[in-house]
Amino acid sequence: MSASREQFSSRTGFIMAAAGSAIGLGNIWGFPTQTASNGGAAFVVVYFILAFLLAYPALMAELIIGRHARANVVTALRGISTGTKSRALATTVGCYGVLIASLILSFYAIVAGWMVTYLLEPIALLAERPDAASWLTGFSFERNLLSMGIFMGMTMAIIASGIQGGIEKWSTRLMPMLLAIMVCLIAYVMTQDGAMEGLKVYLVPDFSQLSPSLVLDAMGQAFFSLSLGVGTMLIYGSYLSNKESLPKLGAMVTLVDSGIAFFAGLLIIPAIFVAQQNGVTVFTEDGQMIAGPDLIFQVLPSLFDSMGDIGLPVALAFFSLMTIAAVTSSISMLEVPVSFIAEETKINRKATTVLVGAVIFGISTTILLNFDQLFGFVIDLTTVYSQPILGVMLCIFAGWIWHRSNLLQEIQSGHPEIVGTLFWKIWPTYVRYFCPILILATFIQSVVN
Repeated sequence: MSASREQFSSRTGFIMAAAGSAIGLGNIWGFPTQTASNGGAAFVVVYFILAFLLAYPALMAELIIGRHARANVVTALRGISTGTKSRALATTVGCYGVLIASLILSFYAIVAGWMVTYLLEPIALLAERPDAASWLTGFSFERNLLSMGIFMGMTMAIIASGIQGGIEKWSTRLMPMLLAIMVCLIAYVMTQDGAMEGLKVYLVPDFSQLSPSLVLDAMGQAFFSLSLGVGTMLIYGSYLSNKESLPKLGAMVTLVDSGIAFFAGLLIIPAIFVAQQNGVTVFTEDGQMIAGPDLIFQVLPSLFDSMGDIGLPVALAFFSLMTIAAVTSSISMLEVPVSFIAEETKINRKATTVLVGAVIFGISTTILLNFDQLFGFVIDLTTVYSQPILGVMLCIFAGWIWHRSNLLQEIQSGHPEIVGTLFWKIWPTYVRYFCPILILATFIQSVVN
């Protein structure tokens, strides 16, 4: 690969970027509500175990392939292939990964755009513009198109600036902001009536709810929370220095991601019970806690409305948090197709970013024009069906197709003594057999659900 290819300038920059990629909207609203619905702390314990039994080994496969190839996902998989058939498979898997990353961003940008409008709503109310505030939180094609366009513009501006000047620079700024806002919101929510009840649900385990279904839910949450399967971590790994120890960096990213997911639970679940204390409906008719977009766009805004004057700044802080989480994830998704097009065609990064961003904007617009038919379909196609299968394929490339000696040589860069460690004694066999089986189990669970 080209010697002039950019790299992350520091270990901290990579960890912030990788953790930012992993910590997205689904992580912040998905993990807490999964926890509340699956035995509270019992789910948390299982999740942390599976983050290292499933997510960490799969993450390592992407990072090792990426750093070895120092290239986009298609070229990277071709580079470790050993024959005509495996190279053809590499091209197919790599191109499909680029497509799926683009499609994920196409619906993600729509949802993230809603975060932007809900962030602007309290500003409009503070400016005494109730009509504007109402328009910002209404569901119209014009609002959705504008907010999606604003969000895509922010994402494209970061990617166009490169690795150090864009991804690393903004990740190292936005991630500390995200953590600071989260801590402040947790501190405030804990002072409200009902928060302790939510905290009890979150932290006191109910091991009677341990079941195969709970384990599979935790497994799926651990896998998807690290943005695995579509090449985002592979492409970030391709910008790493040979001096870095990949096993240590992978462990740090897994810990940071799991830790922030845990902190998100400290915020969201007590906030749900505070909302219930204030008369907001937080459970469905069948007794399930409201989750997903309904939690973010119905339950919590109703809570902010019930808080009086303090509700506006709290809403502003919360949706700032959600917007930051969305941006740090979206830049990794856009980097997958941008790196592929730029490296395969030699078009400069800025032009490639505009081209790819325009195509994704067009796909998002098509989804908005056919929202009822396409929105759920694209989500299922990408996250339920495609992402796990791609994850399995990446494990197969790392465990079966890539020659073991070449794999070892790459890991030894930055970690020369790896042969004598527990990691090398376990991981090669683990990524060959156990990771594909565990990922397929989560896939079956997702399809059944």
